[in-house]
Amino acid sequence: MATLDARGLQCPMPIVELAKKMKELKEGEILELIADDVGAKEDVPAWCNRTGNELVEMTEENGILAFKIKKK
Repeated sequence: MATLDARGLQCPMPIVELAKKMKELKEGEILELIADDVGAKEDVPAWCNRTGNELVEMTEENGILAFKIKKK
């Protein structure tokens, strides 16, 4: 599983970096995105819906968001 640490990045940069990183993955691979931008809570699921990738899991702990996204 690949990991992208987007902590410290503000909207729209977590999504920009996510899109770049997902291009490097093969279909079926999972990317873990870690972010602290509160906008990511809405932006990442919306991006997954728009691109057809699957949001497998989203967790939040102490203001840190973690998303697991499966490439379609």
